[in-house]
Amino acid sequence: MRLMDFPLLVLVLSFLLLFLAALFGNHFRERILPLGEEERDDYGVVLGATLTLLGLLIGFTFSMAVSRYDQRKNYEEAEANAIGTEYVRADLLPAKDASRIRELLRKYNDLRVLFYTTRDQQGIAKINADTAELQNDLWSAVQPVAAAQPTAVVALAVSGMNDVLNSQGYTQAAWWNRIPIAAWVLMVAIAICCSLLIGYGAHKKEWRMFLILPVAVSIAFFLISDIDSPRGGTIRVAPQNLVSLSQSIRGQ
Repeated sequence: MRLMDFPLLVLVLSFLLLFLAALFGNHFRERILPLGEEERDDYGVVLGATLTLLGLLIGFTFSMAVSRYDQRKNYEEAEANAIGTEYVRADLLPAKDASRIRELLRKYNDLRVLFYTTRDQQGIAKINADTAELQNDLWSAVQPVAAAQPTAVVALAVSGMNDVLNSQGYTQAAWWNRIPIAAWVLMVAIAICCSLLIGYGAHKKEWRMFLILPVAVSIAFFLISDIDSPRGGTIRVAPQNLVSLSQSIRGQ
């Protein structure tokens, strides 16, 4: 687990870090290196440029998090479509094989729903192991039929099963596709610099003014980490399509 999988912790730690950085900048100005009035114009240019850079980094990182969230949603829909299509294509196979494949697909679909809704790491490990085992069973169920009857109709069912198995791999890759640690380090470093500069450039020690940037930036960090974390955040991909498919299958 990474720190970014705990958005509330990111919120608290980033706020404290940035607020302390602002206080340190103010202390540095008061006790070590005062800022002369004739230097404030040039200092304002530096502060403005640094804040602009921070805003751009936060904006780009937020866009990265949203695109990854959308990707996870799209693959959930693709998984449901692949499973539903193969469930229908099972009619192309002999009745005995079709019945077994449908039963396996029902179990497989339920496992995929659990993959999206479970947050416990031990539970996820078991789900992944069960998924891999069930994928082997699904392929083993369709492979003998394809070998015995190598027709175009059977090939269609085999192709659908291949889509089912591939869609799970695409989903897993999308869940591993997170914002790089280097991007977080750079963003945090620039935010700390901004807080230091604000504290150093203050005319007097007014702690309420020092709260503005830490509050705004820590909320931004919280939202980015929440969207980027597939399981740790409150904004998560709900398996609506898989649940709907499960209800449809059971209705039949």
